[in-house]
Amino acid sequence: MLKNLANAGLFQLGWFACVLGGNSPWLLVAAGALLVHLLFISRSLAEVRLVVLVCVLGSTVDSLLLNADVFAFKQPGILIPFWLMLLWALLAITLNHCLAWTAKPWWRAVLLGAIGGPLSYYAGQRLGAVQFPLGLWPTLAGLSLLWAGLFAVLVAVAARLRPVAQQS
Repeated sequence: MLKNLANAGLFQLGWFACVLGGNSPWLLVAAGALLVHLLFISRSLAEVRLVVLVCVLGSTVDSLLLNADVFAFKQPGILIPFWLMLLWALLAITLNHCLAWTAKPWWRAVLLGAIGGPLSYYAGQRLGAVQFPLGLWPTLAGLSLLWAGLFAVLVAVAARLRPVAQQS
């Protein structure tokens, strides 16, 4: 229970550092949160693999959305900003910890993805980290559909990579 609370707190700290700080020295706070998790909460190679896989998958999805003009960031480019890549890594550390409850039954992951994914982007938009060129409601509706499936996939990947001692 205490580790799950610490995990949730580290994620929130990292989220705010990434979204409010952008590509600035605040990323050291987010990287520190990730490092604390990997050193003190889950010291497993499986967790590191999960972080890398989720970071690559999420960064690819968001970069595709960027290039489809669903997102716009202050910095031009074909890849999402580094702070958003780090945010994907931070999301990965929650999957087997504070968000493990979403794994079973499967519809929990779908529901949380459909609601939580778009809300996170909406909060980022309200804080000035991202713009929605297609408009607020069409973007949130599309993100809801995308995240319903994406989060379910991430939870399934996390369960598959979970160390045997953690599986139940």
